[in-house]
Amino acid sequence: MSEHLTWRQLWADTAKVLDDRPAARWLCETACGLDGDEFTGALDEPATERMVKHLDEMVGRYRAGEPLAYAMGRWTFRRVELMIDRRVLIPRPETELVAEAAIELARSVSPRRVADLGTGSGAIGLSLAAELPIDNTEVWLTDASTDALDVARANAAGLGRAAANVRFGQGSWWSALPSELRGTFDVVVSNPPYIAVDDTEVDESVREWEPASALFAGGDGLDDIRAIMTGAREWLKPGGWLVLEIGYRQGDAVLALASECGVVNAEVRNDLAHRPRIVVARSPE
Repeated sequence: MSEHLTWRQLWADTAKVLDDRPAARWLCETACGLDGDEFTGALDEPATERMVKHLDEMVGRYRAGEPLAYAMGRWTFRRVELMIDRRVLIPRPETELVAEAAIELARSVSPRRVADLGTGSGAIGLSLAAELPIDNTEVWLTDASTDALDVARANAAGLGRAAANVRFGQGSWWSALPSELRGTFDVVVSNPPYIAVDDTEVDESVREWEPASALFAGGDGLDDIRAIMTGAREWLKPGGWLVLEIGYRQGDAVLALASECGVVNAEVRNDLAHRPRIVVARSPE
């Protein structure tokens, strides 16, 4: 590629190389630092040598098998622009519905204290902070991985005023939260690891590139969900809500687990592909 080419030509050339016009556009937008209408408005402007080099590097990584989000180093989740690298899981579209369910429940109370357990990149927790009212909102983001928390902290910096409502805790599930906050959470949400270690449906690129600690949870995939469900009544307010992303074949098992742990009004909701992937349950009043 030549640095004298316009972005219109670079987009076309990249789309031809990748046979994927949307991915080519995202890579070009990342290389030039412009998104949406700003990018289309700059299509006939020449790219600098540095921009072309950046584009070439990303295209090379993507063609070599690296997931697109990692090659670009960023990903959009709902209204939040996230820095993404191999320290964290790539946020999926279905997880946006998990965040939406938690946001709707948290909006119904004020003041509100909410938590995103196992936050990874911060996608869900930062969406809560960004979309809930700034006043009377406190959002806790936790993870066992200090690397993941570093990514989440960096992403929180892009929230503006809402970042003042964000708190961080390092540790495994509930133990990451200050003990004095037991019984005070209105909504707790999590996209925990829920894949069985021997699950044959996992794409090979996912196994190769994404952090195993964010994916796999024992022989049945429920180890971490058990840990979260077991502590829910202790940490939620009476009447507080728990929202979990689960595997599409785990609904019955998770509902049974909720009943065992004394969590009530549990239901399984469908994701964008109409598969049962979201559990919403409540601590007894």
